[in-house]
Amino acid sequence: MPDLDPKRLSDLIDQKSSRRAFIARASALSIALPAASAALTACSPNDKGGADSTGTGQAATTGGGQDSLLHNSDSRLDSAVLKGQHGTLSATPDALRGAEQTAFHRYDPVLPPLATGGRVQLHWHAREAPIRISDDTVVAGWTFEGDIPGPVVHCRVGDTVEFTLTNDSDIPHSMDFHAAQIDPKVAFRSVLKNQSVTFTYKPKWAGAFMYHCGTAPVLMHIGSGMYGAIVVSPREPLPSAKEFVLVQSEFYLASVAAGVRAFDYQKMLSTVPDFVVFNGRLNQYIKEPIRVKLGERVRFWVVSTGPQHPCNFHVVGEQFDTVYLGAPPGTPIRGVQTWAVPPGGGMCFELLCDVTGEFPFVNHGFGHGQKGAIGILSVES
Repeated sequence: MPDLDPKRLSDLIDQKSSRRAFIARASALSIALPAASAALTACSPNDKGGADSTGTGQAATTGGGQDSLLHNSDSRLDSAVLKGQHGTLSATPDALRGAEQTAFHRYDPVLPPLATGGRVQLHWHAREAPIRISDDTVVAGWTFEGDIPGPVVHCRVGDTVEFTLTNDSDIPHSMDFHAAQIDPKVAFRSVLKNQSVTFTYKPKWAGAFMYHCGTAPVLMHIGSGMYGAIVVSPREPLPSAKEFVLVQSEFYLASVAAGVRAFDYQKMLSTVPDFVVFNGRLNQYIKEPIRVKLGERVRFWVVSTGPQHPCNFHVVGEQFDTVYLGAPPGTPIRGVQTWAVPPGGGMCFELLCDVTGEFPFVNHGFGHGQKGAIGILSVES
């Protein structure tokens, strides 16, 4: 695969007589970043359309027809896509707009209730937006539904998940659900601005799963905020518990410009993050702890979205009486102090809160824990 230098990009754009050829070549070379987004927009269809639902394991895209579909490249291309003069920052106009007025909000860690009727219907938008991750830091985010992480999804094994993604951005985006068994070339393909893709699936296994944008370079899209968690509960009820979702991720940020820090692809390649956080915010659960009562069981669904590093999950002053190595309620292990959740993975941790106090939960890889992956579980009488 040759590098796409500025002259090559110019040559492609000059082929105005062959819009379809440009789209195909741009897709194959994974042009999905700000430097090329204007070219993609200029060549993309102008018509809009809603997505039609399809049968389980099927997908449909609307707004441009089969000839304008963007198929995701193999991840082997990720390290080769961004070279030369291509932009490597997430600072698009929409990701900067209104940054000074962006308020901080605590990301609610409580697992949302199950949908009724055995069906979850989701229509999300991929959009860029400024996100305040601390009192003094705003990032230029690429998001699902305007937040980092995206919304937590909760369903049961065997439920039907019907998902539609509409792209509001000049940059192509897609959706990859780790809980799905489905043809990724069809369901997880990229869509252009004002286009949509719809697919349905039925989760086969219980557990905590990652979802993310799978458009190449995947590192840039995940690293700029396009990820979240879907929790699939087993059909047989687990013991009653207070249930919380923690999504660990890393932030690789450029210097402040116009009051905003953009996500930086070159820093992502270095694998040395500026911050490592739970649910997209620095130390938010220290300022506002997770509160439970003495004698309650707590269940943490922990997802590590990376894009590089694991979450070595630990609660100071406690032990997990149950950790599920596979799909709950099978394969439990007992008496665990710390367990690593790999990037792209998720696990379920349980403990009985039989002692009052304030118990820090951390990434026990303390180089990362001290960069923001820490909170307080407050057990009150």
